[in-house]
Amino acid sequence: MYTDAELKEKIMGGALDETLIRLYGAAHLEAQKARYYDAVDEFVDFFGVTEGLSIFSAPGRTEIGGNHTDHNCGKVLAGSVDLDVIGVVARNDIGRMRVKSAGYDLDDIDLTDLAVHPEEYGKSISLLRGTAAQFAEKGCQVGGFDAYTTSNVLKGSGVSSSAAFEILLGTIVNTLFFEGQVDPVELAKAAQKVENHYFGKPCGLLDQMASSVGGIVTIDFADVQNPLIRQVNFDLANAGYALCIVDTGGNHADLTDDYAAVPVEMQAVAKKLGCQVLRETSRDALKNNIARLRAELGDRAVLRAFHFFDENDRVTAQVDALERGDFPRFLSLVVESGRSSYQYLQNVYANVNPAEQGLSLSLYLAERLLSGKGAWRVHGGGFAGTTQSFVPNALLPTFRSEMEAAFGKGSCHILQIRPVGGVQII
Repeated sequence: MYTDAELKEKIMGGALDETLIRLYGAAHLEAQKARYYDAVDEFVDFFGVTEGLSIFSAPGRTEIGGNHTDHNCGKVLAGSVDLDVIGVVARNDIGRMRVKSAGYDLDDIDLTDLAVHPEEYGKSISLLRGTAAQFAEKGCQVGGFDAYTTSNVLKGSGVSSSAAFEILLGTIVNTLFFEGQVDPVELAKAAQKVENHYFGKPCGLLDQMASSVGGIVTIDFADVQNPLIRQVNFDLANAGYALCIVDTGGNHADLTDDYAAVPVEMQAVAKKLGCQVLRETSRDALKNNIARLRAELGDRAVLRAFHFFDENDRVTAQVDALERGDFPRFLSLVVESGRSSYQYLQNVYANVNPAEQGLSLSLYLAERLLSGKGAWRVHGGGFAGTTQSFVPNALLPTFRSEMEAAFGKGSCHILQIRPVGGVQII
């Protein structure tokens, strides 16, 4: 732990340069040093504390394959990215968890009250209470702390700002009060429970796992309590491609019902086939009962189930292609994934608002630019938000220019894969 002056000296004096370059790349070093320096000042200005400070970081994530498969115990391919939420933190002795996030009011909870508060559903304060409760259940004596956080993880972008914030909170508590006893996998599981039960949003485990573990990972959720996690060694930059996320400006705020319907409909199909989740049955079982399932559940549920089985197979093929160095095959599988999400999963726009189809427009523009040269797909949960493209470096200026002409300056984000998940920086 350090004083604010000591932290700022380490930041600007170069002591953290190696770490920051590893997380963000050399091109962003000076900007990140300024960001960290300012965060220390903001913490001191708000809380008036100048001693016992440390800094934490947790990344956003990008889903590369496995669109809407995790909640039915499927397979995914994902990576942590160089967009993150950072927190300047110091313990307090008042038994309260207090978090001031840039641009938002203070969230403040009493650590003697860790029950679910329904009135906090959808609010960040619920994530504080839920995180403390999860660690308390593990036997941790959670103490009070103050934190100032700032994030460049785009909200509603499919890069999962909520998971990054959850993993940041879990990493802080795990480090300060539990001697790091909870490993990244268990930390992700705890964060998922927080989002499900305290925040009130149904979600799978992909977002939290990718943010917590770090790097490019493939995850098999067949046994959700013990998912199989394997890092995939691949350097996108060496392949001559950039990973681009295009923010189409859509709002995720009123789409909870659309997201929730996807796992609900998939699980409804599974239950009609005598299972709890689709991973426990098969594509053949679905085909053999297709008439009955159409009559009982409707066509969309059946189509979403077919998407699940096809997407699960694609993840295996994507990992194989990357590990064999067959990048053209990988790109073709990314395009297949995107088309399946568009046609069968049907998560590219919300039926209640057909006039807003930013994702559809982004995919059209990307296909016109990248056909035969790159790849494009819906990114994250879908319905609004962002698309993902793999763009040859030679086409990057043109791609960025055309996307920003449609969706506004700064809407095209060029990301790097980050090698680690939630960490204490210093």
